[in-house]
Amino acid sequence: MEPYFTETTPGLVRSIGRWSLAALMVNTMIGASIFGLPALIAARLGRLSPIGFLVAFAAIAVIAACMAEVASQFQETGGPYLYARVAFGRFLAIQNGWLTWLTRIAAVSAVANLFITYLGEFFPGVVAPIPRAVILTLLIGFLAVVNYRGVTGGNRLSNLFTVTKVSLLAFFILAGLAALAFHPQVRVLPVATHATAADWFEAVLLMMYSYGGFEAALIASGETRDARKDIPFALFTAIAATTLLYIAVQYLVVHTISNPGASGAPVVDSARRFLPHWAVQVVAAGTLISAYGYLSANMVHTPRVTFAMGERGDFPAFFGKIHPSFRTPHVSIVIFAALLLAFSILGDFRANAMLSSVARLFVYGSVAAALPVLRKKHPAEEGFRLPGGIAFAILALLITLVLLTRMHRGEFIVIATTAGLAFANWLWAIKHPPREIRTY
Repeated sequence: MEPYFTETTPGLVRSIGRWSLAALMVNTMIGASIFGLPALIAARLGRLSPIGFLVAFAAIAVIAACMAEVASQFQETGGPYLYARVAFGRFLAIQNGWLTWLTRIAAVSAVANLFITYLGEFFPGVVAPIPRAVILTLLIGFLAVVNYRGVTGGNRLSNLFTVTKVSLLAFFILAGLAALAFHPQVRVLPVATHATAADWFEAVLLMMYSYGGFEAALIASGETRDARKDIPFALFTAIAATTLLYIAVQYLVVHTISNPGASGAPVVDSARRFLPHWAVQVVAAGTLISAYGYLSANMVHTPRVTFAMGERGDFPAFFGKIHPSFRTPHVSIVIFAALLLAFSILGDFRANAMLSSVARLFVYGSVAAALPVLRKKHPAEEGFRLPGGIAFAILALLITLVLLTRMHRGEFIVIATTAGLAFANWLWAIKHPPREIRTY
């Protein structure tokens, strides 16, 4: 098939290779939650919590497998929004686009607030309103400028954060395992926990939340070098690598802290058991690096949602503009940065995290539902073909439906509000002819 842009057709630059795409996914998945979630999971499963990650991995792998087949058929920017548009039409695509967009804004705003909270442990004055607003403006503004000037710069920055945060986690893991092996006095016997079915269910929900974000990296498919081959590779590589890190961190937490469920900073508390003070401070600083790396990854891919919607006529056309020199979706980047800053300054972690966690399930479900539809519409389309794909799609839908039963009233209100905004957007869009851009 013909590539989306040519030498004479200015378009987005395809500069993201398979390893960079995998790094972008890892950077998006490993945010700040890895430094707090181990305590919540240990409180429910105790010594079995490392094994629990294998259960969560199995569930998320089913969803990722569906994502791999569907995403490999597209070479343009848009991610789940684009998949829904081809499979189901404009109405559901716009709903999906809004859910994806607002999910990412809320998720990143939540982590931006966590960054300030963690920074306050080193510099208490930053949590005051004016310093907080100034620091958030500088942090988000810097990332916006880097990505405005080119996806290569944003991609390199994301890669740098990924390598740094994974290196710090690897340092913590290797030092901890060595301490357990050569200094038996460091090891504690995990308290026996009688995990009920409800405990397992809640723990798996928490663990699946920690995987959230791998799908967001696919929004930038229009800037990947070979989406059809690179997406499946990147998905499975990123999820497998992240699982190994999560299991290792969880193992250390439950075997070095006598009561990990009561810890507010389990990774740091664990590090204090086997590392000198300076090294503990390095691990604590890793929280800041991990959080900011998460912000950088989202600045790369999230503006591509509104760019894709704008270039296809489902959003105002200026969202789909490409900078003539930098060849970036500069308008969408600036608008995303402005909204991100507003949500970060005016909101808090809890409110923003709620919107993110709910909408993600609908996005996962839409991709699973798109798999059999796209097979029927385009049976001969090139791309990765998942063996037993229909069965995987059904299983993925069942997983998301079961998880949705755990949603509370407030979370449904957020989804209803988002759906209402998307419906108003659709009413506007049907009065404007869509721009049909080759999507395969």
